[in-house]
Parts: sequence; C-alpha cells; structure tokens
Amino acid sequence: MSKSLLQQVADGNEQAVRECLHTYSGLVWSLARRMCRDNADAEDAVQEIFVSLWRSAARFDPAVASETTFVAMIARRRLIDRVRKQSRDDERVSTESAEPIQAAQSDTSQMSEQAKRAMEVLADLGEDQQKVLRLAILQGLAHEKIATATGIPLGTVKTHIRRGLMQVRGRLSEIEGGESPRRDVERVL
Repeated sequence: MSKSLLQQVADGNEQAVRECLHTYSGLVWSLARRMCRDNADAEDAVQEIFVSLWRSAARFDPAVASETTFVAMIARRRLIDRVRKQSRDDERVSTESAEPIQAAQSDTSQMSEQAKRAMEVLADLGEDQQKVLRLAILQGLAHEKIATATGIPLGTVKTHIRRGLMQVRGRLSEIEGGESPRRDVERVL
C-alpha cells in the first residue's frame, strides 16, 4: 500500500510538499478568504496554515479521515484561532486607546498655549472625527487599525482625518488672527 500525500510530507518528501500545495491550495485559500478581512490577511493565513499542516502531517491517519478532511480541519482551526486573536487585539486597541486620550485631555499643564488651543478646537469637532483624530494623533495608529478599532470604514476614517485636520487648522488660523499655524498644529497634532 502506498503512502498518502500527507504521510509523504511527514517523511520529508519535497515533491510531496509541492504536490500538497498544488492539491490543497484552492481549498485552503477559499476557507481563508471567507474568514479573513482582506486578501493580504488571507495570504498570511494560508502561509500559516500550510506551515501548520507540514508540522501536523505526521498525525494524519487515513483510517480516521480523508486527507481533504484533515487539511480542512487544520485550516479551519488555524483560521478560528486567527480570528479570535484579531478580536482580542481589536478589543485591546479599543480599550487602550481611550486611556491616553483622557490623560491628554486632563493633563494640559505641560502643554504649550497653542497645543491647548488645538485640543480645544479638536473638542469642537464631531464625535467620530474627534475619535479618529485622537487615535491617529495621540495613539499613532495607522488608518487600517483605526478602522478596525472603531468599526468605521477605512475611506471614512481617511476622510475624517483629512477634514478634521483642515477644520482644526482653519479654526486655529482664525483664533491666531490669520497666521498660518499649519507647522505648529502638525507638531501638536
């Protein structure tokens, strides 16, 4: 009786590894694409799944399940783990992001006057714009992370940041009598 493809992979057969990739990449990709946020995330997941599959190949028992079932089970478990980890990370970012914002709002004693004015102007913006700008400025989060943490679409996050900064700059310019505060605002914000 000849060995199954996964048993050959477990034995270190390089040709079997390539054949396994060819045979199961469509299945693994379709599962990853359904459970991942975007193509880049799915690509990362597929790589992780195949690495896990190589490590688990020795556990494959043809008497228990087919190779396809075994591959799908490994893929599904890795994807569920990945989704759970991302959810925990998103919750952590969401809860951590509120603490520095509150600290920055309350500790204005060491801020320059212009920074204080910028924070006051920022407080006049809409709730979503404030949240997005604070996450970007005070937390230094990337647009994608902000979108994930807030549940706001990525395009909307970018628009809120651009329009919010324009409004803050314009308002500061009015307050300072027409001076261009752009450089200082960018340093503060």
